[in-house]
Amino acid sequence: MGSPCRIQVQRATPATAPAVEAAIAEVHRIEAKYSRYRNDSVVSHINRAAGLSAPVELDTETCDLLDFAVSAHAASGGAFDLTTGVLRRAWDFGAGRLPTAGEIAALMPLVGWSQVTWQRPALHLPRPGMELDFGGIGKEYAVDRAATLLAEAGIGAALVNLGGDLRAVGHRDDGQAWHFGIAHPRDANAIVASIPLHQGALATSGDYERYFEIDGRRYCHILDPRSGWPAQGWQSISVVAPACLAAGTISTIAMLLGPQALPFLRSQGLPFLAIDANGQPERGEPEALPAAQAGN
Repeated sequence: MGSPCRIQVQRATPATAPAVEAAIAEVHRIEAKYSRYRNDSVVSHINRAAGLSAPVELDTETCDLLDFAVSAHAASGGAFDLTTGVLRRAWDFGAGRLPTAGEIAALMPLVGWSQVTWQRPALHLPRPGMELDFGGIGKEYAVDRAATLLAEAGIGAALVNLGGDLRAVGHRDDGQAWHFGIAHPRDANAIVASIPLHQGALATSGDYERYFEIDGRRYCHILDPRSGWPAQGWQSISVVAPACLAAGTISTIAMLLGPQALPFLRSQGLPFLAIDANGQPERGEPEALPAAQAGN
């Protein structure tokens, strides 16, 4: 997952160990299945078939994730797009090198879900060099799957935290909410706010984890498929939702929408905390999620 990962169980005993081990194994399974760094992953299999005449037949789990990504693409007006991974050929955040406009323009014909033929369970990438990248949904999906396994095993209260994207299982013994600090986007040793969570998930997208700065401008790893350039306008956006997959996708879409982020966030009817380019917070605090919804 490329980040610190933790599962915390209240009243842990030797009897709870098998459930925790199963949840950890599930996270490793999902990482292996959808990692673009593994030659034997589903993603690598899909990408190797780009430009070939025959579509790739996919399993039910992958089909379900793709259907979710299609819905997110439509809801975001095309801002959320699994084909943007190819842009990393131009954007090297480790080296901190600013690509030329020509380098980005050369890759843009390979970007765009509208080019993909998707008729479940068959997927076809029509152009050689096109890629799918599940990085925008894989970790959040792993959070939800691990939390589901813990709940099904009868774990009364637990937290799954994969690199700051997290989900609460059950309720704390004292009935109080879990409180989570939101990292300050410009001070690694500080938090900008604390968000209470009884059940459900919390995910944050921001411009402060993988980025570089040139001439006072910050370029982050959240890349806009419509332009090929990084998202601008927000330092971070955190969203609370029943599931981590939803929270993470909504926060990423909001980062990409720039000036339209707040209307989009408010339309979702979920709690959020957005930090703008000047470090000013904007909160959305609708009524608490109904217990039945939060437990899904």
